[in-house]
Amino acid sequence: MQKMKPRTLSGFMELLPAKQAQFEKIAQVLRDTYALYGFYPLDTPILEASEVLLAKGGGETEKQIYRFQKGDSDLSMRFDLTVPLAKYVALNYGALSFPFRRFQIGKVYRGERAQRGRFREFYQADIDVIGDGSLDLINEAEIPSIIYKTFSELGLTRFVIRINNRKVLNGFFEMLGLTGRAADVMRTIDKLEKIGADAVREILLEEGVPAESADEILRFITLGGGTEGILQALEGYRGKNDTLDAGISELTAVAGYMSAFGVPADHFAIDLTIARGLDYYTGTVYETTMLDHPEIGSICSGGRYDNLAEYYTDKKLPGVGISIGLTRLFFVLQDKSLLNENPPAAPADVLILPMADDMGAAIALATRFRAEGIRTQLHCEKKKFKAKISYADKLSIPYVVFLGEDEIANGTVTLKDLSTGEQTSTGFDEAAQRVKNGLAERAKGKILVGC
Repeated sequence: MQKMKPRTLSGFMELLPAKQAQFEKIAQVLRDTYALYGFYPLDTPILEASEVLLAKGGGETEKQIYRFQKGDSDLSMRFDLTVPLAKYVALNYGALSFPFRRFQIGKVYRGERAQRGRFREFYQADIDVIGDGSLDLINEAEIPSIIYKTFSELGLTRFVIRINNRKVLNGFFEMLGLTGRAADVMRTIDKLEKIGADAVREILLEEGVPAESADEILRFITLGGGTEGILQALEGYRGKNDTLDAGISELTAVAGYMSAFGVPADHFAIDLTIARGLDYYTGTVYETTMLDHPEIGSICSGGRYDNLAEYYTDKKLPGVGISIGLTRLFFVLQDKSLLNENPPAAPADVLILPMADDMGAAIALATRFRAEGIRTQLHCEKKKFKAKISYADKLSIPYVVFLGEDEIANGTVTLKDLSTGEQTSTGFDEAAQRVKNGLAERAKGKILVGC
């Protein structure tokens, strides 16, 4: 039989066990933090009927989607977690309580050109709050506090949450007579950080924006002076446009609430260049960047949208949410050597090595350790003692328990800490407590370093 060469498709990431364990630790921090803020966990199908998934598709989205026929069914793989959420809320509207708060961590698929740090299959980690008819502004202020808590729990310290409000930009463009071009202008100024002011001005002129208006736009979006300075400067524009006034009021309120939610002043900033290129954002928008690694770009983004499910229902379902590209974030953290390699990534806390012919006592001991919440492996293979210890070392299992005839007769165990070499003979309760204490000490290390 001809052997097939094993390979992984381009744009799909597979990790070795230790790296997978690191990835799972990051994902678990996200799950725990999202749950702390009262979000339901949710899962939606990877496959959907194409007509449902592509209801708000078109353009680049439709070009990148994985779509195929299975019998008479026209199927597509989800390309984000937001559209499936829209379908889910519209479908289950009568059974849900609003505001509906959900988090989801799942794989999405995009058939774009695979390149370093960009994947065709990747995890997104989303949270959204959906209202029924209306959604209070306070939710837009709480979202940054969740971003701050999440990244702080991971060990990030040098990051900033940049906020803006689309009404501020829309109102300003209306004031300049650019209402019909607002979406294009926003997509252009969203590129300011990547291409610079001169290039942005040139594109605006090419799009038909008058030179005087282009200069005014650049002056406006680069207002300085920190949070207080920008808000004070915006007050000078009040009374010139109703949409702009509403945006200034919302932005001022969100900035004020963020402090009450526990976001330190040095971890958020008003940035009028943040536009978010997607047209469906209508209020507060967010982008989060690492101060020491701006080349990574945004590691978390999102914003307020006024009608989540307009393609599925006539009910108005406004929402606010954020998304973390978890696979890409993990890749760049690994690429920048920011993952802490010290916290244990072992599949077990204890490896039991039976030293007697009767396996009953070893099986019972493993059961007792597991009942104490201690992850336990039982090594029963017919291998030399040195090979068994080497197995524990390679997997970074911190503790080994020897159980021989003497230990069985005396009702004791011999516990060895592989990191220190310390070996003690003791009763089960003391051995279990030693393991728990040691694990608690090891768990103090942060997942990320140098951040």
